[in-house]
Amino acid sequence: MKSTTHSAKHFQRIAAFYLLCCFGALFPAPASAYDLPPVNLGFTSFLDGAPPAGPGFYFAQYVQSWTSDSFRDKNGDRLFPGVVDEDLSVWISLTQFIYQSNRPILLGGKWGLDLIIPYVSADLDYAINAPLPQANSSGFGDILIGPYLQWDPIMGPAGPRFMHRVEFQLIFPTGKYDSNREINPGSNFFSFNPYWAGTLFITPRWTASTRIHYLWNAKNTDPNRAFSGADDTQAGQAMHLNFASAYEILPNRLRLGLNGYYLRQLTDTQVNGRDVGGRKEQVFALGPGFVIHFSKDTHFFFNLYFETAAENRPEGERLNFRIVHHF
Repeated sequence: MKSTTHSAKHFQRIAAFYLLCCFGALFPAPASAYDLPPVNLGFTSFLDGAPPAGPGFYFAQYVQSWTSDSFRDKNGDRLFPGVVDEDLSVWISLTQFIYQSNRPILLGGKWGLDLIIPYVSADLDYAINAPLPQANSSGFGDILIGPYLQWDPIMGPAGPRFMHRVEFQLIFPTGKYDSNREINPGSNFFSFNPYWAGTLFITPRWTASTRIHYLWNAKNTDPNRAFSGADDTQAGQAMHLNFASAYEILPNRLRLGLNGYYLRQLTDTQVNGRDVGGRKEQVFALGPGFVIHFSKDTHFFFNLYFETAAENRPEGERLNFRIVHHF
């Protein structure tokens, strides 16, 4: 009996060590529990090509819930089918301040400034007791500052035809971070995340919008424990985009449509300056959404996303709420 018990405990220790190694490969550091830092996946959607009410000050509040009970490997398969019963729940609050000037400075584009302050709460549970990755307590994430250029709408005989913007987003490592936790509100490294956003009026009531980002990440000089004492790590470069199309059901009041996003990591993550293969991330999501125009100055957005084709990251659902007010 003792020999059997000893063998069972020995097997449990081996299994726990194996799980820790595999989860370390999946979940190195950032708040979203993978190599890449948290980025705009589904926060923005309809009519994204311009602020809704012209120049002035804007306040926006986002609340997003992301849940997953399916962690995926590099081939898109379940990492631990029927073993761990992983359950990830993340609440993300973004408080945004925007100033849109009325002064063109370059190629007719009018300058503006974007400031976003995130707050993140993550919970990660398992069905087994093993030394698996742990989440830090709730806290502020990495502050984003984005100078941008907004062009006036290109007008047609029945209203606007096209509007667009470029923004140079800088993400600073100001968020809460603990190298002894695999999931943190902050990433502990700087990122450059510029984008181009545009909205096309296919008809006066039917619009299509997109926001296309490029992501570059600096080194993390204090990697978390999943990297086994590495001096530094550097998440790979990536592209990610949001896309949406909506139709105006009630004039100046309600638009219904479809919204989605796509992320793909382009280069390998590096550890101590060397590429580490098999860690590139990918995910695609699609779902319904709507925007309510309470007035020309106040707007409410709702988006629901169902993720698929995930690789090296969790796969789940996102529910996004956003309210925008122009002063």
